Amino acid sequence: MTTERADLVSRVLPQITLGTGAPGDLTAPPSPLPPSMTPAERARERFRLGGNVIVTGGAGDLGFAASRGLLEHGVQGLAIFDVDPILAEAKVSVLESEFPDAKIRFFKVDITDEEAVDTAVAQTVSTLGPVTTLLNFAGIVDCGHALDWRSKDWNRVLNVNTVGGFFVARAVARHMILHKTGGSIIFVASVSAHQVNYPQPQVSYNVSKAGVRAMARSLAGEWARYGIRVNSISPGYMDTILNEGDGLDEARRIWLSRHPMGRMGQPDELCGVVVMLASRAGSYFNGTDLLVDGGQTLFM
Repeated sequence: MTTERADLVSRVLPQITLGTGAPGDLTAPPSPLPPSMTPAERARERFRLGGNVIVTGGAGDLGFAASRGLLEHGVQGLAIFDVDPILAEAKVSVLESEFPDAKIRFFKVDITDEEAVDTAVAQTVSTLGPVTTLLNFAGIVDCGHALDWRSKDWNRVLNVNTVGGFFVARAVARHMILHKTGGSIIFVASVSAHQVNYPQPQVSYNVSKAGVRAMARSLAGEWARYGIRVNSISPGYMDTILNEGDGLDEARRIWLSRHPMGRMGQPDELCGVVVMLASRAGSYFNGTDLLVDGGQTLFM
């Protein structure tokens, strides 16, 4: 895919193909709801989900909350991709008890392994059926002074947060295109893609999440013609294990001192935007990044 410098003047640029929005095209608007529906039925239908979903990082606090929210709104099949089998299988057991009619599976997947990702997505489609929604929660955070960062530190963060997220999205998009289902791909960026965090230095994380935000916009432009909408959400500081511990007391004090609402977000507070982007209610969102931060970025 790379071009040698001497060949630059003779290269031919590939071009993005756009959708038409015509009836029957995967970019066409949703069919009107039947006029016989009651207002309550129309409201439910707007946010009703179905089909099958992959959630990467689904064993984590945020991914688990989102998985539950998707199932609450009607998802029929859920595949959790994670690297922690013990934690993930416990979370799957909880969801299976709450949603006995849904098919819920766990796949141990290192999303930085390109072949493993392709295999896991293919297994998901074989087990559950075509995937209509992907939610990319898998990610890591690392803090440290920029003067001390080495190449392996950069590669570790970028490979998981940005490159690995792309591998999963590409594998899912290929199946969406093959089955002509269209669908919704949702990346998880961060407030760190918008502003510089304080007081902790975390340049690699910030760059990786800015890359996620840019990647979602780029893929939204390329894949819209297949009926695939690609968006991202940017959570603020959330009340999860990542922000626990006595060593973060001072940092939490500073974060909240600059927060208009004076608190971190709860995992469940991400569910609304996830459901919207995956449902009929989000049918005209494409290439958008939605801040879910309680106003944190107003005074970052």
